Amino acid sequence: MGPLRWLLLSTLTCAAAFLTWLWGALAGGLDVAETCTLYRGQRFDGAYRSRHLDESTRWFPLHNQCNATYDLVPAWINPTVAFLALATAAGLLMTGWTTGTALRALRTRRADRASGPFTGGDR
Repeated sequence: MGPLRWLLLSTLTCAAAFLTWLWGALAGGLDVAETCTLYRGQRFDGAYRSRHLDESTRWFPLHNQCNATYDLVPAWINPTVAFLALATAAGLLMTGWTTGTALRALRTRRADRASGPFTGGDR
């Protein structure tokens, strides 16, 4: 694969990682207490949430817990975001590698043409 395909692949995996992260970040809705009790049938523990506020406000790993035993963020979100972030990084590394390889090949071809049989003045 060429550099543009690797760049496209890393762009797509980055977009997928962002959309997956956004899905997890918005998992609780606007009113977490209402989401827990009405839509998920779980008891909302405000005291537990206030003691663990740092867990629900950090960027990664995502958590939005109703109580000590129930998290509104689906279990597949964090591993998927991590995998897609690694895939994005690998795609960017491969973009750099294939770009460097293509530039070296281009430089070699130009050097071969410059030192070809018709250089030097005798024609």
